[in-house]
Amino acid sequence: MLHVVLYQPEIPPNTGNIIRLCANTGAQLHLIHPLGFSLEEKQLRRAGLDYHEWVNVKQYENYQDFLKTYPDASIYACTTKASTFYTDIHYKDHDMLLFGPETRGLPLSIMNTLPSIKIPMTQNSRSLNLSNAAAVILYEAWRQLEFS
Repeated sequence: MLHVVLYQPEIPPNTGNIIRLCANTGAQLHLIHPLGFSLEEKQLRRAGLDYHEWVNVKQYENYQDFLKTYPDASIYACTTKASTFYTDIHYKDHDMLLFGPETRGLPLSIMNTLPSIKIPMTQNSRSLNLSNAAAVILYEAWRQLEFS
């Protein structure tokens, strides 16, 4: 099983879309607090529709609590600041894809401790939507695992 980890997500529809993404790929979703919304918000439920019942969302008070739960995890920081493309990685079962908040991305204190990957974009592009970026990278990892 692959894992999608959202560090302090801010926009409910993005998280709702990622709930749906995880439900349809069999990935485990992890949310690291603080969240920029309530998990009961209407936009989150609308984007995730009824898929929330198919995904066991794990939550953590902070990044340190998450790391304590998975001390030996293989975690990739997904960021526009990386030099390695997401397609250059050989993914393994149980790998974790860590995404930062929509408005500011992952803090350097986290990125400096993990291998970082990025999605190629044209020169003047800032970033992709969080749920789109998660889908692109997760599907590549799942493809490499032969969709098992």
